[in-house]
Amino acid sequence: MSRLLDYLPFVAAAFAIPQFLPQITKLRTTDDTTGVSWPWAALTSVNNAAWLTYFTLAHYWTALVPSISATTLAAALAIMLSLRTEIRPRTAVAVASWTALLVAAFALAGRAGLGALLTGAFILQVTPSIWTAYRTQRPTGISRGTWTLILGELSCWLTFGVHESDPRLIVLGCSGVTAAILMLGRIETTRRRPLDRLTGDDYAAAPTA
Repeated sequence: MSRLLDYLPFVAAAFAIPQFLPQITKLRTTDDTTGVSWPWAALTSVNNAAWLTYFTLAHYWTALVPSISATTLAAALAIMLSLRTEIRPRTAVAVASWTALLVAAFALAGRAGLGALLTGAFILQVTPSIWTAYRTQRPTGISRGTWTLILGELSCWLTFGVHESDPRLIVLGCSGVTAAILMLGRIETTRRRPLDRLTGDDYAAAPTA
């Protein structure tokens, strides 16, 4: 059983590599940004770049490919959203400040400093997406496929983190599974809401980032 658990990063990679493709495809097809958060996409790219460094230093080689994929595709999604929605200056400053903090932690304390920030990074990363989705009456722009893949990936990292006794991966897994369940639940409950019960506000665009 222990040997099987060693292969979980490969399973996580299978979920992670195409993770943002459903959201990117939906956005390109519909131009619907309702409920989709720019800070979430931007922070996902930044944090995965940091995880890429952490995984390299920890010799988790199988995690490198999905980290590269998430970094690249989340950045592409953030760019696409920035062309379709208004980005508030304070939001951009917050993302830039977090990026600078990660760089400083790595420069001053190496892997330990970076890991300390990454322990809670996923919570910071997904909070904007949950906040935006639950503030939007009808978050039609959110891709169910992307969040299903996130659920699959983070479930693997949670199990692998317990197997390796890695608290950072455990926190990452717990945060990711919780966030994915909340997002999928929001998508499902609003999708089933009868159209004739919606008000005019329900069709408004999501709050700007």
